[in-house]
Amino acid sequence: MKPAARLDGLGLSPIRMMNLGAPPDAISLGLGEPTWPLPAAASRALASSGNDCSYGPNAGIPELRGAVAAFHGVSPDRVMLTAGSQGALFALFQAWAGPGSEVLVPDPGFLAYPVLARLAGAVPVPYQLGPGGNLDADSFMAVLASHPRATLAIINHPGNPCGGGATAASLARVAEACRNADILLVSDEVYRELYTGDRPPSLLEVADYGLVLSSVSKAWGAPGLRVGWAIGDPALLEPARLVHNFMTTAAARPSQQAALALVADSATVIPEARAALRARWNALEAALLSNLGIHAVPPAGAFYYWLPLPREAHADPLSFCLKVRDEGRVIIVPGLAFGERGRPFARISFAGTPEDLNEGIKRLAPYFACH
Repeated sequence: MKPAARLDGLGLSPIRMMNLGAPPDAISLGLGEPTWPLPAAASRALASSGNDCSYGPNAGIPELRGAVAAFHGVSPDRVMLTAGSQGALFALFQAWAGPGSEVLVPDPGFLAYPVLARLAGAVPVPYQLGPGGNLDADSFMAVLASHPRATLAIINHPGNPCGGGATAASLARVAEACRNADILLVSDEVYRELYTGDRPPSLLEVADYGLVLSSVSKAWGAPGLRVGWAIGDPALLEPARLVHNFMTTAAARPSQQAALALVADSATVIPEARAALRARWNALEAALLSNLGIHAVPPAGAFYYWLPLPREAHADPLSFCLKVRDEGRVIIVPGLAFGERGRPFARISFAGTPEDLNEGIKRLAPYFACH
C-alpha cells in the first residue's frame, strides 16, 4: 500500500528534528514555547473543571466565544473557536485553497504554511519579506499581481521566525489588494500581544477585510490547551467551520474552560507575560553582546531572534546546526527550514529561561568565533 500522494515529500518538522536525538544535556533554543509558569487563572479553572468532558457545541462554549469577542472588540458571531490556531489554519486552507489554486506565503515564514497549502492540493507561492522580516507591501502586491490563480494569502506579524512586524499602512494596502483580487487574506497574529516596545497594529484596526488568527498558546502562556480562534466575516468563516467540525468536533471542553479563565483575566495575564518576555529578551541581549559581540535589535514582537550564520555555514546550514547541537550541546533551528531566504540565518527562540539563554549563547560562541 502507498500513502496518498498529498503526503509526498512531507516529513518531520525541522524544528522537531533538531530536538530528536539531541544530547540529553543540550540546551534548546529551538522550540517556540513559553517557559514562564502557567497563569493561575488557568490552573484554577483546570482544577475545578470536574467531570464535564462532554463534547459541547461545535462552535465552542458560548462564554469563551463571548470573552474572545470582547477582547477583540467584535461580536461573537465573528469568532470561530478552534483546536489551536493550527486548527484554524488547517480548516481555512481546506476551505479556501484547492487543486489548481495558489497560496501566497511569506519567505522566510512559518513552515506550516506551505505544507498546509500542499495538503489542500494548492501550490504555495513565496513572497519576500522586507528588512528585519517586516511585511513589505510592494513585494507582496507584486507577487499577488503575477499569480491570478491565488485564492488565499497569509501574512504573519509579528512573525515567526524573524520577529518582524507590519505597519498599519502596509496592512491596509495588502488588505485592499486582496479585496480587489477577490482572494482571502488571513492575518496570523498569534504573537501580537508579546512585544517589548510599541504594540503592533492588527488587521482588525486598519481594514474591514480579511480574517485574524490568535490563540492562548503564546501571550496567555498555555500552548498545551490547544485553543485558538479566527475572527472575521461570518460568511468567510462558515466553510472553515464545517471543516473544523468534521476535523475535531470542538476543542476539548476543559481546555475551553481554562482558556475562558485566561482570556477573562487578560488584564493580569498578558502584562505578566510581557514582563517575562522582557526578562528573557534582556538576558539574550546581554548574552549576545558579551559572547558574540552582537548589538541585538529587539524584534517587533514574538520571542525569536534571527541570528546570522557564519558565511561558511551558508552552503549547508543544517549540517552546521547539527554540529552545534551534537558538539556544542545547544539547539538552534536553521533558517532554511523557513524558506530559501532564511538560508544565511538560524532562529533562536528566547522563550526559554534566562539561565538557559545565557548558557546556550555561551555554548554557541566558539562556532561563531570567525563571524
